[in-house]
Amino acid sequence: MIYVRKIFSILAFFLGLAVLLIGLSFVFMPKNNMSEFGMEEVSANGILGEKENTIDVLVLGDSESYSSISPMEIWKETGYTSYVCGTSAQHLNYTVTMLHRAFEKQAPKVVILETNAIYREVTKSSALKAKITNYFSVFQYHDRWKSLGWHDFIGKTNFTWTDDYKGYRYNSSIAPGTKKDYMKETDAIAEIPELNVKYVEEIKAYCDENGAKLLLLSTPSTINWNYARHNGIQNLADEIDCEYIDLNIMNDKVQIDWNKDTRDKGDHLNHSGAVKVTRYISEFLSETELLTDHRPDAEYAKWNNSLKNYGSVVGKS
Repeated sequence: MIYVRKIFSILAFFLGLAVLLIGLSFVFMPKNNMSEFGMEEVSANGILGEKENTIDVLVLGDSESYSSISPMEIWKETGYTSYVCGTSAQHLNYTVTMLHRAFEKQAPKVVILETNAIYREVTKSSALKAKITNYFSVFQYHDRWKSLGWHDFIGKTNFTWTDDYKGYRYNSSIAPGTKKDYMKETDAIAEIPELNVKYVEEIKAYCDENGAKLLLLSTPSTINWNYARHNGIQNLADEIDCEYIDLNIMNDKVQIDWNKDTRDKGDHLNHSGAVKVTRYISEFLSETELLTDHRPDAEYAKWNNSLKNYGSVVGKS
């Protein structure tokens, strides 16, 4: 009986701890998706403010994703809605978090994963921390205690903000790149960390379960990409039965000019480069025949308003 009581005491302790953490997570979780409410990565999390089931294409990845794909260009060309949930130096554990967040209110038919993040190693400790944080958000937002208000204790979550650029980060600076022979063919294969492979497999399985097509996409970058990495991603794509497009070996299609189309000597594309990549992505999406042109639909009128705001800054690119 003593051992049974000890077991029940331990179980009661952990149950009470779980209830406490759930309660604190509700309090500390931002009640809106703006920075003043404590939301992290506001631009990417702007998708939470989009009207339910209105996003056709979800883009995930690190800074290469939000520098290379402009959803407003896709809208202008095709009438398809897309959102870039890319964040700086994104690790795949956060990629999975953003994937799940997006699917809470959206049902995109295409998910694009920019592949540079696949080579950013996720440690076992950070993976465990991410899992705990997903269950108990108090660990992620614990720094908010100084700014908590009454609404945090009794108010409902109401995400109201979204980004006119839909996660794309406009930059028209030019800093020419000089490394133009970076894609020399080789049989070498850049090894993908084992845990990262499991994350990509998880993303593929989740997309399959939710009726979304997963596309692995390598956007042009002379600094981050090479043929060994291309081979590594191609092998992974073959293993998980996923389509893979590497624009680094398709410059006849996108025609990147490294003298004009990069903002930081070949690391990231600038706006002119992003327009070229996005034009190709628009054509690809059209060829899938999975999506609908929403431009004539009055329900999507706000997208035309966002396009005007976007156009007033980027001009007639």
